[in-house]
Amino acid sequence: MINGIVAIVGRPNVGKSTIFNRFIGERLSIVEDTPGVTRDRIYGKGDWLTKDFRVIDTGGIQLLDQPFQEEIKAQVEIAMEEADVIVFVVSGKEGITNDDEYIANMLKRQTKPVVLAVNKIDDSSKIENIYEFYNLGLGDPHAVSGVHGIGIGDVLDEVIGLFPTKKREDYEGYIKFACIGRPNVGKSSIVNAILNEERVIVSDIEGTTRDAIDTPFTKDGEDYVIIDTAGIRKRGKVYENIEKYSVLRAMSAIERCDVVLFVIDGEKGILEQDKHVAGYAHEAGKPIIIVYNKWDTVEKDDKTMNKVKEKIRDEFIYLSYAPIVFVSAKTKQRIHDLLPMIHDVYRFSQLRIATNVLNEVIMDAQMMTPAPAINGKRCKILYSTQVSVAPPTFVLSVNDPELLHFSYKRYLENRLREAFGFDGSPIRIIARAKG
Repeated sequence: MINGIVAIVGRPNVGKSTIFNRFIGERLSIVEDTPGVTRDRIYGKGDWLTKDFRVIDTGGIQLLDQPFQEEIKAQVEIAMEEADVIVFVVSGKEGITNDDEYIANMLKRQTKPVVLAVNKIDDSSKIENIYEFYNLGLGDPHAVSGVHGIGIGDVLDEVIGLFPTKKREDYEGYIKFACIGRPNVGKSSIVNAILNEERVIVSDIEGTTRDAIDTPFTKDGEDYVIIDTAGIRKRGKVYENIEKYSVLRAMSAIERCDVVLFVIDGEKGILEQDKHVAGYAHEAGKPIIIVYNKWDTVEKDDKTMNKVKEKIRDEFIYLSYAPIVFVSAKTKQRIHDLLPMIHDVYRFSQLRIATNVLNEVIMDAQMMTPAPAINGKRCKILYSTQVSVAPPTFVLSVNDPELLHFSYKRYLENRLREAFGFDGSPIRIIARAKG
């Protein structure tokens, strides 16, 4: 459960990306001395003192008429709207600039708490450089060095102290599922069809749903929560400031849900952006059901459904485990199939296999088809165990992890699916050296 969202803002080349990388503990954001390297918002996840949070790294704002400045400013405004706390990064080397003052005035016009971080204070002799930043009127400045990690803990202490105290309802014991997809594929219409009532706005205007909407309900004795989200837009359109659209909200919905309904528009067919949308859920390890909506609008014969299925499998090779259902939210065709499928794929994602049974299946698979030899050596699986669920994750004790080729992993995954099902759920297989 995320406790809060942090946006990092500031002019170019003050070290925002370096501090972002410190917050999340890995080098996700590009760090260069060239101003303006970060143009889009970049998202990461961090934790500090038992608090989990998301971090947004933004492009630098400046007054000069530089390329992409309007787009970057729109990105920053959206990031500030999404955030619970804003970290404003300035440079202790250059002192206050006109750009710093311009950004400070932007921050004063909004209501989110701001933490002021004076970066590039690499040794204690430069600590007096922070005092002039009191003139920005944003509270006490913190001396930090993103390069050396100095003062980062003090900034995070203040940040987590400013997070909202009330967490979003987690609906423990409910099966939570999210509708994701490009704008205008019919996600809200599917939600309405499932609920059989008008609980969310439905419109032909792309991006009508601007935030995640949680709708709890009960069906056949099972408790569910629908998390409806705004459509995930391709990067070029995220710049549209008037829409204030948030990829982060869709990411958070995917993170919070137990099952993903990945919705494709049957009228427009499969577009390149659909692959990116589905990739978010796949990488998160969520069970996925592919929902081909607007089936009533498709001209078809008795071969059309199989042809579309083949195309989906070709375009989404990494989702070979995901069941496909053809629906029409408008006519409610096959809508009644969705909840049973959600229930089933959720149960498969939670399935635990007894260790002795698992080892029998893996050893039989190895005997039937040994691993391919690599440089004269062959991977030997000595022992297997399941270490977690959601997604089901299996650790194989092997003689040499480097010898377990990805194709053999795929073979083992197929044998596991044949033996236990796991319909709709991804499977993770990890190889570790014996001992």
